[in-house]
Amino acid sequence: MTRYHKTRKAATMLAIIGLAAPPAWAQQPAPILQAEPAAQAPQVIAIPVPLPLPGQLKPAPRRLPHAASRSRPTRSSPAPVVRVGAANEAARVEPRRDGFINAMQRFVWAEGALYQVYAAPGQITDIALQSGEQLVGTGPVAAGDTVRWIIGDTTSGTGNATRVHILVKPTRSDLATNLIINTDRRTYHLELRASTSTYMASVSWTYPQDELIAIRGRASAAEAVAPIAAGIALPNLTFGYRISGDRPDWRPVRVFDDGVRTFIEFPESIARGEMPPVFVIGASGEGELVNYRVSGHYIIVDRLFAEAELRMGDKRSEQRVRITRDVRERRR
Repeated sequence: MTRYHKTRKAATMLAIIGLAAPPAWAQQPAPILQAEPAAQAPQVIAIPVPLPLPGQLKPAPRRLPHAASRSRPTRSSPAPVVRVGAANEAARVEPRRDGFINAMQRFVWAEGALYQVYAAPGQITDIALQSGEQLVGTGPVAAGDTVRWIIGDTTSGTGNATRVHILVKPTRSDLATNLIINTDRRTYHLELRASTSTYMASVSWTYPQDELIAIRGRASAAEAVAPIAAGIALPNLTFGYRISGDRPDWRPVRVFDDGVRTFIEFPESIARGEMPPVFVIGASGEGELVNYRVSGHYIIVDRLFAEAELRMGDKRSEQRVRITRDVRERRR
């Protein structure tokens, strides 16, 4: 990449300088700016991604085959029972050594997985659901063999911490069946296998998607009340800026500075879109690099400017918003 292209690419982070009269709304009160919160260490949430099974990514045929030939497998494709067996085998999730917390096996929740649970006669295996999760439907717990397997349910905790427990016990050691649990949040698919003496005392799950949603919710709430910058002297704030040009959804609502930095405030809906780059032009008319950062729905430019321009879009659909500063504005 040439120096020209590097300079042109860097120009997407620039602003322009000029003069204009202060607007009528320039005397509105300053926003409340507090100390900058301490940075939090990132938390990594592992989310299981279902892998495509053989045959799932084949392109759709241009025309449907005849009904008679549709039911007969060809020599090049396996029989339906083979495909179903392969899918079930790929979906089975066995207990993992690193998934045990003492005697409790903690599976990672994934849609469509077949969780393997091992039980033994004379022993009860506890299948614990998520706290606050409730059984729903007329038959929320269903098993293929309800004669030779004893299945019941109970709860622990109170209020939002109430937890449903499904209790299973085989009557013989050579049994196998499947179990389906319907709740207000998800459907569990399990395969129960009986053995002579080895059994799983307890089974539960971790829910990466729920954890990710909770983290995003906490981050959004913290961002809503977080200050945009630190070390700002409120008496030094100046609101003598005029906003003109196009009126896109991301058009700033106001601009002010503290004598050192310039703050461009956008509508809160900007969180769902993209921030426009800031362009500055010096006295020579050439673009100058300007350092800025994003904090919530603010852009903070680490310098003062007389004129700036925000641009978004390509050559045909480009929208421009101009910001001009009145250097005669008396600081509040």
